[in-house]
Amino acid sequence: MNEKLIAVVPAAGVGSRMAADRPKQYLHIAGKTILEHTIDRLLQHPKVERVVVAISEHDPYFPTLPLADHPQVTRVDGGAERADSVFSGLAAIGDPDAWVLVHDAARPCLRQQDLDRLILEAQASEFGAILAAPVRDTMKRGNGQQAIAVTVERSDLWHALTPQMFRAGQLTLALKKALADGAVVTDEASALEHCGMAPKLVTGRADNLKVTQPEDLALAEFYLQHLLKDEQ
Repeated sequence: MNEKLIAVVPAAGVGSRMAADRPKQYLHIAGKTILEHTIDRLLQHPKVERVVVAISEHDPYFPTLPLADHPQVTRVDGGAERADSVFSGLAAIGDPDAWVLVHDAARPCLRQQDLDRLILEAQASEFGAILAAPVRDTMKRGNGQQAIAVTVERSDLWHALTPQMFRAGQLTLALKKALADGAVVTDEASALEHCGMAPKLVTGRADNLKVTQPEDLALAEFYLQHLLKDEQ
């Protein structure tokens, strides 16, 4: 059984909602760019052999980072959509039996305990697994006019997080089929779901947040500082 474990980080997005002068993965928190923290969190785990990061072809920022010369980091060209970047990463791995961890570039607060649990559960599952957090708030569905249509029962509702872990070949085939069928692929697990597979849900910490809005920066820095302090 091939237990090779490689991470893929799609990092070709522009992060327009941040309204910053550069893509959000290159904003600084706690002394480094968000992307550096994210990749550090992955490489810190002893089972992660390397990280394949998908970067826009003409990205001027990545070559200036120490990451560009890191022996365990491979750069590939990303694409216009997340799936394009993931495909590039999977092609660089080139081994359908390898395990792949797909992780958002703007999630710098991943804890090693969550990664431990995800790896254990995914390797025991036929269809891989994802980190997820149970929904805690009351959920409302709108009516399209910014008014409430109905309250949604929150039991068995989860916030999908990353990493999401699958066999490289299984993920490649699922993405190809989902996109060919015109399915909406919002994350890697949704491609497997489209193909009738049911990845496992592994409870992860809610502080594994994705930096999306300007107000997320201060929160991410707060979480990250506490995470690093706890690991000292």
